[in-house]
Amino acid sequence: MPTPIYILGGYQTDFARNWARGGDGLYGILASAVEGALDATDLEPADVEVAHVGNFAAELFCGQGHLGGLFAALHPAFGGLPTSRHEAACASGGVAALAAMADLEAGRYDLACVVGVEQMRHVSGQQAAEHLGAAAWVGREAQDARFPWVSLFSQVADFYAERYGLGYEHLARIAQINFAHGRRNPNAQARDWQFEPASFSQDDVLNPIIEGQLRKQDCGRITDGGAAVVLASARYAEQYAQRRGLDLARLPVIRGWGHRTGTMLLADKLRLARQSEYLFPHVRQAITDAYRRAGLSGPDDLDGVETHDCFTITEYTALEHFGLTPPGAAWQAIEAGDIELGGRLPVNPSGGLIGAGHPVGATGVRMLLDAYKQVTGTAGDYQVGGARTFATLNIGGSATTVVSFVVGV
Repeated sequence: MPTPIYILGGYQTDFARNWARGGDGLYGILASAVEGALDATDLEPADVEVAHVGNFAAELFCGQGHLGGLFAALHPAFGGLPTSRHEAACASGGVAALAAMADLEAGRYDLACVVGVEQMRHVSGQQAAEHLGAAAWVGREAQDARFPWVSLFSQVADFYAERYGLGYEHLARIAQINFAHGRRNPNAQARDWQFEPASFSQDDVLNPIIEGQLRKQDCGRITDGGAAVVLASARYAEQYAQRRGLDLARLPVIRGWGHRTGTMLLADKLRLARQSEYLFPHVRQAITDAYRRAGLSGPDDLDGVETHDCFTITEYTALEHFGLTPPGAAWQAIEAGDIELGGRLPVNPSGGLIGAGHPVGATGVRMLLDAYKQVTGTAGDYQVGGARTFATLNIGGSATTVVSFVVGV
């Protein structure tokens, strides 16, 4: 990439926290994420030149829109700050980061704050499922489903099983790994959850079917949360490193990115899939775009991945889209232990959406932050040893909006 974009640091809220129980809400989550990011980078509010907010459904969950104005209310120094809010379903955070990068690459600004935020746990599970259904084509798909997204991704699993075959034990193993990784993450929603061995089986009591063929542990859990990162131009990063006595070469850079959008209806995407060896060709394109821009040949040049696992089948197919295995062979990487910490290419060492939690608008930013932590050796108990290059994949809807980043030092 001709214009390097540096990540100076960031902050994630505790994804296990139910903010409404403490009498707080969306504004409190936003404030905590932004203040934490500024503290982590030793920056002042007045240093921020532009802000981008990722959020999917604050209007539905909280009755609150216009989140750029909410950002400006966080501190007097933010008064008059140029801000934007970005919505792309579960890829809202990734799209917000892309917009901030474009600002810096264009030379408009030198320092950007990107924050993703969502509050979702103060409503019932059924109401939350209905709100989230707004990211599908309302009135045209999943109309008879109680949980629209479980139903739609069960259709993905059905399609994959028809083409290649699909053993439930491999989906269950993805869930088991991600929950195990999440137990190592102090900010993970599920870090203290306990399971029986049969929770990762086709036991209809401990792991009941939710919709179609997908069971309870196949599903990422919604939660409250925010994540923020501070991005800088090369000019600002050089000055920042000099002021703090840092080695510029050790500051992480977004080395590559990919952004693709598929057609809205899942049924249309699955029809297109019949013409390709990959289940979602545009997902593969987004990842290979990021590889190309980063100068990578493929997954062997990576040290790890943070990928979208809203459901186990989403991660299962992502393994193939990243090129870890050929299409139809993701099970081989799972059985070989490749995706576990210590494996060939650890996937979701943070716990992912299943283990760490999924505050929808924050997820893409949280992935970028976790990639930063990994390549700076600051991921703590879920650190991948010697990591220097990490990739992310953030997906909105039924793999409709797709954003991938490569972060490295």
